[in-house]
Amino acid sequence: MLFDRLGPGERLALEELRRDRDFYGILRPREGAAGLGIKSVDRETALLFLTLRDPGPLPSYVRQVLGEAAAPAMTRLVADGVLEVEAGGDLVSGAAAVASFHQGGGELGNSRLARLSIEALRYGQALAFDDPLLLSFRLYSYNRRPLTPRWQQLLGSAEAVREHLGIGRGGPNRKILDRVWEGRPPSEAWLSWRARAAEPLSSREGVTWKLYVSPEPEALAGSFGEILEALAAARTPQFKIGADASGLLRPDKIVAYFPSFERLAGAAEAIASRLGGIPAQGVPFTSEIRSESRSEIGGEGLLSWGADPPADDPHRSRGGGESWRLWLTHRLAQALLGAWASGSGSMEPWRFALERLRLEGVDTETWTPGALLWREGEGR
Repeated sequence: MLFDRLGPGERLALEELRRDRDFYGILRPREGAAGLGIKSVDRETALLFLTLRDPGPLPSYVRQVLGEAAAPAMTRLVADGVLEVEAGGDLVSGAAAVASFHQGGGELGNSRLARLSIEALRYGQALAFDDPLLLSFRLYSYNRRPLTPRWQQLLGSAEAVREHLGIGRGGPNRKILDRVWEGRPPSEAWLSWRARAAEPLSSREGVTWKLYVSPEPEALAGSFGEILEALAAARTPQFKIGADASGLLRPDKIVAYFPSFERLAGAAEAIASRLGGIPAQGVPFTSEIRSESRSEIGGEGLLSWGADPPADDPHRSRGGGESWRLWLTHRLAQALLGAWASGSGSMEPWRFALERLRLEGVDTETWTPGALLWREGEGR
């Protein structure tokens, strides 16, 4: 539907989309087509959709305009249920269509983080939620440790959390914290610090590189001082840690920010050298860090990385503020819902979700972003 023909409330809600000069309007699913959702479309997609309301071959102008990008672009539209293709005499889309031309795709990763990510997807499939945001949150939170009465008692206040981490007044880790970093205003979920020698967090292209440090909760207090020493040696511009019991039980309990992958890898080497053998929790939908010898730094998921897209990247959600892992889980959740809606028994929903993400340029064997998403870091 053309933007101008939407109701006043919808136009107001979607006003920011008009900043894109190619924006046309939205596609609404037909009544009863659960799991598809509303999609914004540009003029070229709208023209193609209107052209193919009467089934026929792909228009030649599409191949002329898109060239080699035509096939993957059309595959994404078919996977999302926008277009249908003929298979076995039927018009199909979504998981049913992907299953018909699926050639095996990428392999499943063998690292612990890759296995955790697949477990999270299978868990999401078993939930069978119909709310994409709730499903995304469950995927995002996978591998969080339960908030037991023991943890509630041990970390029941902000003061108790700081004492547990050794950063309260007179704590053993307070001196290095105050020497290298200055505290930022705390949020409900995080305690954050920024280096006193301030520098940009992002690369020149606007990419922010994130190092996840994920010891098991029981190992955190005894290792936090060593983590701080390593982050200081690596000149870490900024880092944060969970502000309460729930935050220290999440897998991504410590996140450090860097302007380049090289700086991030250096910090990971420093931490790994200090914390060899420490039990790891592991953050799903993140990438392991490898050294030049291709061996994993901080094995079993203790250390991993992600990279938030630039704020002006067209693949990032409008309004900004969407992290790499949220970017992934939002799309995985929508793909799971789309697979359920298509009703195909040829491909399990979790496998379809992987295939749909691969179409965006994500390597779901290693959970690394591809060149479609970044302007830096290709081939990591």
